[in-house]
Amino acid sequence: MKRLFMIRHCSAEGQHKDSPLTREGVKQAQVVSTFLQNYGYQLDRIISSPFLRAIESIKPYAERHNLSIEIDERLEERLLSEEPIDDWLDVLEESFTDRDFRLPGGESSNDANLRVGQLIDEIMADDTCENIGIVTHGNLLALLLNSYQADIGFSQWKGFTNPDMYLVQKTGGEYIVERIWSDDEPVVS
Repeated sequence: MKRLFMIRHCSAEGQHKDSPLTREGVKQAQVVSTFLQNYGYQLDRIISSPFLRAIESIKPYAERHNLSIEIDERLEERLLSEEPIDDWLDVLEESFTDRDFRLPGGESSNDANLRVGQLIDEIMADDTCENIGIVTHGNLLALLLNSYQADIGFSQWKGFTNPDMYLVQKTGGEYIVERIWSDDEPVVS
């Protein structure tokens, strides 16, 4: 049975692709590692966004289990616009409502789903691993989860935490999405 552990990165210094984790985010990455180790399934494979905050979020687990972190650009956060947006929250909500909505230089929800969907199809066709960690960003995570559960959208995105984690697995012919992360996970001092 395939299990996809979809992980949103820990707290970061900013939104730039090279933004590192905050001091709190570094502690959160240790908690993510311990959480995954204790969850009951060891990851066979880790695939991450190339953004530093995503890589740093899974690095403690990867090092502890001697796993490489595969970098895949298809897990990058969706770009809403090449230009700064004052009302970006309204624009983001519109992009969940109208999945073809796109600002100049930006990516629609459908565009982002298409690129990440190709990666998921490749993962699902790979019979060499069962438990896959996918490390990405909040917006793309919401779109990914929506592929499996139609009622996940903008309002659920607003409730995501840094970090956050969902398990997607096929049970009885249909996919089940379960939030497995708890906001109460103890942070390592």
